[in-house]
Amino acid sequence: MRYGILAAALIVMAGAGGARPAQPPAARPEAFDALVKCRAIAEDAARLRCFDQASAALQQAAERRDVVIIDRAQVRQARRTLFGLELPRLPFFGGGGDDKADEVTQLDGVIASAFQNGAGRWVVRLEDGGTWAQVDDNPIAIWPKAGNKVVIKHAAMGSYMMRINGQPGVRAKRQL
Repeated sequence: MRYGILAAALIVMAGAGGARPAQPPAARPEAFDALVKCRAIAEDAARLRCFDQASAALQQAAERRDVVIIDRAQVRQARRTLFGLELPRLPFFGGGGDDKADEVTQLDGVIASAFQNGAGRWVVRLEDGGTWAQVDDNPIAIWPKAGNKVVIKHAAMGSYMMRINGQPGVRAKRQL
């Protein structure tokens, strides 16, 4: 009986997690679409004129910061920097699609500083600026210090596990 209830709970949880509504693809900026439409013009002089006007409009939009152009490497870096923060799914960071290729599931870092808070739990600041706080009461045998390697991974139910210098992991949460 107990196993039947557990199996039913797991099936319900799996169904709820996978039932994310499909999001329409993000609309591209008008300045970009105008540039792409120039390719369809057959006459050379008219196509060149269209490209000149559209590329100038795109450049002006970028200078006004109405359009921001980022490449895949910048998206990866932004995802790494934001790893562990609870943010809405942003389509310009790949949050609206099914592209899992750039998804960050683990963060490897180096400790810049570490201290124990009033509850005796560790708070670790990484060299990249992220701060992580221990949220469980599991002991860390060798106290963290600057220069130690740290690995933080996604764990069950939206939590994170932090391992310092290969020690057993402790549950942790990203701090702002």
